[in-house]
Amino acid sequence: MTRVLQAGRRAPASGKTGSAVVFLHGYGADGADLLGLAEPLAQHLPDTLFVAPDAPEPCAGNPFGRQWFPIPRLDGSSEAESEAGLSGSANDLQAFLDVLLEETAINPLKVALVGFSQGSMMALHVAPRRAEALAGVVAFSGRLLRPERLAAEARVKPPVLLIHGDADPMVDFAEMGRAGDALVSAGFDTYAHVMRGTGHGIAPDGLSVALAFLRERLR
Repeated sequence: MTRVLQAGRRAPASGKTGSAVVFLHGYGADGADLLGLAEPLAQHLPDTLFVAPDAPEPCAGNPFGRQWFPIPRLDGSSEAESEAGLSGSANDLQAFLDVLLEETAINPLKVALVGFSQGSMMALHVAPRRAEALAGVVAFSGRLLRPERLAAEARVKPPVLLIHGDADPMVDFAEMGRAGDALVSAGFDTYAHVMRGTGHGIAPDGLSVALAFLRERLR
């Protein structure tokens, strides 16, 4: 049984919905944490609906935030609990996307996922396993979960943009290369941008590269 994800929204600046960007927040945050990115993006994507769901679980490591799944090294959970959390949240997110597409009647090829940290892990895990391809995935400061299963389990292969700070203390910068290798090997069109001197965050140059990627695929 899937859980219903609560989500914040920002309507298209033009008043006409032609595409959608779904923001997926990181561990210990919530949807509002990324929905603010709609402000600088909306002027360049006037027909885009921005949606930012909250992860389904209270965060074990931050009682004021949410999590897509527990992280053993941060909250003392077990690997089994982390795996179960990932599987459950993946099903929840798939259902959320299905409802969004049905309610808005947007073509899946006009919907992009933009994740940060744990949200990037969810985007990279869920998008390839959908029945229909989405427009693309932008993954900030994340990593690819279960890379050894990607080639066998991928049903579709949307284009992916990996963006990571080379001074990230939370998610090792090397994860961008590992994800890129697995994605390319599995046949995904994969792009990457390094935010020089950036820690665990989104720098202006990274956001600019993400915007160019989104404009190309949502236009």
